[in-house]
Amino acid sequence: MTYLNIAEVDSAAVNLSHAYSDLCELVELPETSIEGVACHALRVGAPSANGRDCVVLIGGVHAREWGSCEILVDFAADLLEAYKSGSGLRYGHKSFTADEVRSLLDNVNIVVFPLVNPDGRRYSQTVEAMWRKNRNPAHAPAGHDGDCVGVDINRNYDFLFDAAKAFAPTAGVRVSSDPCDPQVYQGPYAFSEPETRNVRWLLEERFPHTRWFVDVHSYSEDMLYVWGDDEDQSKDGSMDFRNPDYDGRRGLAGDTDYREYIPKDDFDTATALARSFSDALHDVRGTTYTPKSGFDLYPTCGTSDDYAFSRHITDDKKEKTFAYTIEWGKEFQPPWADMEEVIKDVSAGLLQFCLSAAVLPR
Repeated sequence: MTYLNIAEVDSAAVNLSHAYSDLCELVELPETSIEGVACHALRVGAPSANGRDCVVLIGGVHAREWGSCEILVDFAADLLEAYKSGSGLRYGHKSFTADEVRSLLDNVNIVVFPLVNPDGRRYSQTVEAMWRKNRNPAHAPAGHDGDCVGVDINRNYDFLFDAAKAFAPTAGVRVSSDPCDPQVYQGPYAFSEPETRNVRWLLEERFPHTRWFVDVHSYSEDMLYVWGDDEDQSKDGSMDFRNPDYDGRRGLAGDTDYREYIPKDDFDTATALARSFSDALHDVRGTTYTPKSGFDLYPTCGTSDDYAFSRHITDDKKEKTFAYTIEWGKEFQPPWADMEEVIKDVSAGLLQFCLSAAVLPR
């Protein structure tokens, strides 16, 4: 086996929905990609009422990070087969019992959206391996193509989207308003892209009881929790991404002028789940992933995890969603033999993450 192309990723999801029709549901996303590709997710879990708590896992956001799709497809397949056969799961030196798998799928919906950005992945696999963005040409200046095509999907969410206003001039936030930026062009406005609108639909329309969200990326061997715009603190609630008094002051490391507020209980929960992922992953073969905030990697805005967690703050009718970004591995497209080991690592981490999350009180 080697890396899947976009048709193979989608057929894997469709085939799993047929092979395990009593345990999963194929979910068609409402919007096709710019190039007309229909996208699918899988809801994995025993039949239940729609009100069941949910974990949403997405991958294939940045085109060049090929292994994210394979991680999520394999993870879904492992869970389904283990549940159906009444067996446990073992990844290297880390094992899970049949009872743990059964309890998880009996009580939690796990939604796997393995390929958010099919157009970008196809372009990366056939034309330019290091391509990161989607393939939307609509925002390019007249007469320009090349790097001027596409939007970085993971800068297109509605969280501090106006970076020039929100951040200190010297913050070095990893985002750009230039359509010809080859890496981190954010788009003209939040949710300008069908890919981000599909993720929003999963969280807000199809699975509004999503309590946990994980976006699978590469690389740096980290498990990132919120926030990404500044360092975390739990003492001053006025330091809030909604507060315009702090515009122009965010994003500087080591200062006390601004740090993003997160309640202490939420911080403790967020970090504990990140550690549970990293500890289980380490048990597989001794690989160390570091739990840390997104900001500790580098300052960002418009990312999926900050958006997912911020929703209950901007609208108290929405579910509080603890949100994360996995940065797997040490390169974007490792040799397949190495990628197979990464898949085992991350699958163990994800399974423990889900098990630890499922027993948390509301």
